[in-house]
Amino acid sequence: MGIQRIVVAGVPMHVLPREDIEMEILELLAKPGTKQIVFLSVWGFLRARHKGDFRNCVLNADLVLPISKSLIKAALFLKRPVPVRYNPFSIVIEFLSILDSHFKSIYLLGSRNQTLHTAERNVRDTFPSLKILGRYQGYYPKNAEGNIIQAIYKASPAMVLISDGIKEKDTWVYRRRNQFSSSIFLYYKDCFGIFSKRIHRVSEKTFDRGHEIWHAILRNPLKIFLVFPFIHFLFILLFNRLFKK
Repeated sequence: MGIQRIVVAGVPMHVLPREDIEMEILELLAKPGTKQIVFLSVWGFLRARHKGDFRNCVLNADLVLPISKSLIKAALFLKRPVPVRYNPFSIVIEFLSILDSHFKSIYLLGSRNQTLHTAERNVRDTFPSLKILGRYQGYYPKNAEGNIIQAIYKASPAMVLISDGIKEKDTWVYRRRNQFSSSIFLYYKDCFGIFSKRIHRVSEKTFDRGHEIWHAILRNPLKIFLVFPFIHFLFILLFNRLFKK
């Protein structure tokens, strides 16, 4: 079937069949310049509907993968092709496995030093043919950023994996996209925390049911108030279904 780019209520996302994952990653690696993969949640979807760098980031991303079950239902409700929904950590593992099998390289950026160090060690143990060309912790002082960008530019890894501690998240890459040579960039907040076993990953069973929000609420009870933007999300879908072609 191949990869498709669809638009759901003004926000783009991609339909990436499982059998095409490796081909898509290899094609991205072959493209020159900075490439970006974005994991899109419902909350990211709502942000991407408003003008600003995050919307531009999503519009220009090479791959936008929906990670919320509600986005899959939204595509179905609006009669669009239905994307495949991936567990973020599971698809990161798959990406790294592809890079490992092709003897590619990565750079790690984010988290506190101890978490990053443990994550790096576990990545090395899991993917022995994957070269780690460098790492730098998150929560860094502003005056360190130039050195980080220069290090990534010189190393030119196949992929830069970004975790917590990068304040601008996905837009960090977008705003600096012209300062890198040729790498795929991917931001996933919990990535290094899970690799270091500091954070428990959401089980596949919980994720498949779309219940990962309860896992997030247990970690941060204030997330219960996300019910209000979710109601707004439902109104957007209903409006688009009734009044837009």
